[in-house]
Amino acid sequence: MKIADIRATPVNIPFVAPYVFSHGSIASLTKTIVEVDTDDGVTGLGEVADGDRAADVLAFRERLLGVDIREITTAERRCLPGVRSTPWINITALKRAFGGIEMAMWDARARQENVPLYTLLGGAVRSEIGLTEYFSYRMPGSDHRGELTPLDVARYCGRMVEEFNSDTFEGKVGSVSLDEEVEMVREIRAAIGDRKLQLDANGAWTVPTARHAMKRFDAYNIHYYEDPAETYEEMAQLRHFTQASFSTHVIDLEKVVRLRAPDTIVTNLVELGGIRRTVEFIRACENFDIGFRFHSGETSVASAAYLQVSAAMEHIREPSQTLFRWYGDDVVNEGTFKPMNGVVPVPDGPGLGVTLDAKALKRCHERYLSEGLFPQGKGGRPFRDHFTRS
Repeated sequence: MKIADIRATPVNIPFVAPYVFSHGSIASLTKTIVEVDTDDGVTGLGEVADGDRAADVLAFRERLLGVDIREITTAERRCLPGVRSTPWINITALKRAFGGIEMAMWDARARQENVPLYTLLGGAVRSEIGLTEYFSYRMPGSDHRGELTPLDVARYCGRMVEEFNSDTFEGKVGSVSLDEEVEMVREIRAAIGDRKLQLDANGAWTVPTARHAMKRFDAYNIHYYEDPAETYEEMAQLRHFTQASFSTHVIDLEKVVRLRAPDTIVTNLVELGGIRRTVEFIRACENFDIGFRFHSGETSVASAAYLQVSAAMEHIREPSQTLFRWYGDDVVNEGTFKPMNGVVPVPDGPGLGVTLDAKALKRCHERYLSEGLFPQGKGGRPFRDHFTRS
């Protein structure tokens, strides 16, 4: 059960239509697929979430050859410095790269033992994982008309209710005028009834703007605002101006305990350095009554991993994010997960419960080589022209 080889492959996963958020628009996701081979013929799968980290992953290869896949601590000590920060090394990047390897080590071990990953984490407390349905303005794709108006977005959400009985909706704000986004939220509320509605500003608002925006949005019963401002201190200032809860992608548990804002941390499995560190963090969140859930944007490799962890962690009680319906490709034989009734079943095969499709991996890697990192949409009118109202 020792590591015999490590491979890393950057891939691009296209969206069927580029989506719009406060930082611009994005037409695909760049991820790094990790494969860890063991000396007894098992291959574990992992993924690094933040672009092309192949060089960072492979830099750890020589340090990890011969390490038992069960010795997560040994592997971590060989790869990561024992300090929180240093001016000479990007520790966050190293943690993410190691996290992809560590995920593959867990997968290989669970495959070796012929059990789902959640078994190694103590067993499943749930068999289905809640997921949000995502919405935003989307520009036209090659075979998709996009959603260019508030009514377009609301009709999309309505279709998700009719076709899949989606029960929680989350989407982007802070990308066009507030008046237009209030119109969008009003139309969405009419389309989805009393289902939960969450808005993600990606830190686009100042405190005064957030106060004004939330006052208008709150009329439509908003459950959560994600990153309504950039800092914890700013979110703490906003606490008394809305009944909605706050969530963030920024991880600082000490500060959230002190400020009591935000209410929930939303991240992936590699930001803290892998599955073990994430499980420890979730337990710390539980101790301090801070919510935790996962965000989406990975291939079905890392998505399967967060489903497995969610199955084992009782504290993950609210739906995690998903962009699954927007994917135009994937790298696993099983295909992209398809939520129904607001949930997906936990994969029950060994390890993560998914297997790599070699042809799909090659195709997605070639797309990365031809298009580059996080490519923008090709052709058509410029972004702002799509939203010029007649």
